[in-house]
Amino acid sequence: MNLQSLLLVAPETEDRRQIQAVLEFCEYPVVTAAPDELEQILPEAGDFRTAIIAASQGLARTVQTLKRHSPATPLVVLRRRGEGGSLPTGVVADVTATLDWPTTYPLLTELLQRLLRERETKKPRRPMELFRSLSGDSPAIRQTRRLIEQVADTDVTVLILGESGTGKEVVARNLHYHSSRRNKPFVPVNCGAIPAELLESELFGHEKGAFTGALSARQGRFEMAEGGTLFLDEIGDMPLNMQVKLLRVLQERCFERVGSNRSIQCDVRVIAATHRNLEEEIRAGRFREDLYYRLNVFPIEVPALRERGEDIPALVADLIARIENEKRGSVRLTAAALEVLKRYDWPGNVRELANLIERLAVLYPYGVVDVSDLPEKILRKVDAAPPPKPPTEAPLPSAAPAATLPEEGLDLKQHISSLEKELIRQALEETGGVVAHAAKRLKMRRTTLVEKLRKYGLRGEDAAEI
Repeated sequence: MNLQSLLLVAPETEDRRQIQAVLEFCEYPVVTAAPDELEQILPEAGDFRTAIIAASQGLARTVQTLKRHSPATPLVVLRRRGEGGSLPTGVVADVTATLDWPTTYPLLTELLQRLLRERETKKPRRPMELFRSLSGDSPAIRQTRRLIEQVADTDVTVLILGESGTGKEVVARNLHYHSSRRNKPFVPVNCGAIPAELLESELFGHEKGAFTGALSARQGRFEMAEGGTLFLDEIGDMPLNMQVKLLRVLQERCFERVGSNRSIQCDVRVIAATHRNLEEEIRAGRFREDLYYRLNVFPIEVPALRERGEDIPALVADLIARIENEKRGSVRLTAAALEVLKRYDWPGNVRELANLIERLAVLYPYGVVDVSDLPEKILRKVDAAPPPKPPTEAPLPSAAPAATLPEEGLDLKQHISSLEKELIRQALEETGGVVAHAAKRLKMRRTTLVEKLRKYGLRGEDAAEI
């Protein structure tokens, strides 16, 4: 994101150079672009603090491009003093402010600071749990977040595509949370987990006596989601006969309970998701083409975790924060361990990463996890197994070597203390100062080792935590 940078859109002229010089003199980082360069730079650049447009030719097209790619960015139009005239009709609603050029330093800085304050005030509060798995700043996840922002506050049907474990339900919950339906129900249904013969009743409800076991009338998920959002997960696993009935509901916005001929009107936004390739399912005759086009109005593809490895540290930090907030412990990972996780291909995606962090928090409560503590499966896959120790670092034999007592004798207690201190120092050096790992090397309790560190005036990285 470029929330500290200003975007200056203007033809490459002396005017642009002068405006850029003034903005940089005011200590604002500036990114410049000609109007015809916007389509190339905006998808990668993300949002800016403010966009300043100093281009009279093609102003409407420039404003439309900026609002499409970066709807939250305030737009300021600079006009030569004395030019006069009003902005084009189609531009007025999207332009935040206009400013005559040349201008004064106080006027320029006050405007830019006010726009930033207003933007921060209007920024929606987003609960952490909703954005889990969408953390990071990779181009792939930035594009996913941008699509969510564009379509969230509409009633457009969304089809979320992606492998299992990528966080498709998280995307659906975000779409609901940032829509005008957020105060109404969000009702998820896993179409692949419900037996085919029960799915119709689950979606549309049934009347008393509609079938054996229907002892009373029951609402379906469409009725439960009235006014809100119905999330149809694994839509690719829905039987063909149910696809026909779902298509009718999407087209006519009404349905009947099983065992009833009374139509019920529904006001529900439908969001669907699948890990399957629906175009291949259509060719195989397992998915209806007309339903596919009805659902695929606005597709959002959630990237696999292997495609956004640079987001691993941010995801790990969010997952650890969730564990801490739920009072289920904590854990920390070394930079080397994070590098190994970034190289793993994550077939289970974010779900697999979340399971790993929870397991590590149980195995090493409030400890520090290094490369050697990661599961062997991950180390083997990325070829990151800890190197074998050289012979000089071989562990001491279980039987002590023969010792010779000096003729003049020795202070046995002091000799044992010196030997113990030296072995502790070696263990700390081998484990990078991590007390928990040094205690394992010395086959003693961590608390015992901490006491000995205090006794001998030694210090490990995490000794102060006790």
